[in-house]
Amino acid sequence: MATELDNGIVLVGTGRMAFHLGHAIARAGWRLAGLAGRDAGRTKELALQLRSTPYGIDEAWPDAALYILAVKDDAVPGLAQHIEREDRVLAHTSGALGKEALGNHEHRGVLWPIKSLSPGDPADLSATPLVIDASDDLARRTLFDLARSISGKVVELPTAQRRKLHLAAVFASNFPVYLMERAERLLADEGIDPKLLQPLWNAAARKVGEQGAAASLTGPARRGDTGTVRAHLDLLAGDADLRRAYALLSRMILTDHHPDLAKGFSDTDGQPDL
Repeated sequence: MATELDNGIVLVGTGRMAFHLGHAIARAGWRLAGLAGRDAGRTKELALQLRSTPYGIDEAWPDAALYILAVKDDAVPGLAQHIEREDRVLAHTSGALGKEALGNHEHRGVLWPIKSLSPGDPADLSATPLVIDASDDLARRTLFDLARSISGKVVELPTAQRRKLHLAAVFASNFPVYLMERAERLLADEGIDPKLLQPLWNAAARKVGEQGAAASLTGPARRGDTGTVRAHLDLLAGDADLRRAYALLSRMILTDHHPDLAKGFSDTDGQPDL
């Protein structure tokens, strides 16, 4: 069945989002009319992988049904001005930006995969939730056609809900990964193999996936074991920031599960009184 996307897609960007999304678009069988980027070498390399034509950011990009700005958030408004044809659809890939970041373009929208995109082989997005948002029927139809060809889970959310989902994604993905990095550093500083934590990390993620986070939470604060919490805080005496983070998270868990033990617990100065 014919679709607007038969007229091709121009992808703008050469970072992780452009890499993984570009490969997903190519796997879905759509024609990438062009790939635009600031770095000529990276643009040429990715365009070659995607069997597309490389373009510079300041060049005239080819005509296409859909232009996707897969770039960092701050770059979106400026690049949106590059699309002059009002009868084409313009979209960005940010979970945090609204459609207004694309200016007053008539057909504008958002295509955001809820996935942590890392370097490496092209990601399989077939099971990755794709969130779309659109200003009108043409943008909605075009983005739905593309999203459904890439993933089996497509959801349309307005800006306010998408921003809240993006915030939740940071809590669910970015912060735990950073805390894991700090945990590995704690062990490395003591000459202990950080890989000893890997089975624990894998098991926790699997358990959350199977049972949900509420049923999977364990640890000293969840048990109400304040003596162990105190001992851990003593071990963190040389790292004020990490000590405050531990204290705050412990207080939050105690408040949710042992409110009587949380009374009098203060983390404002990093010196909690348990």
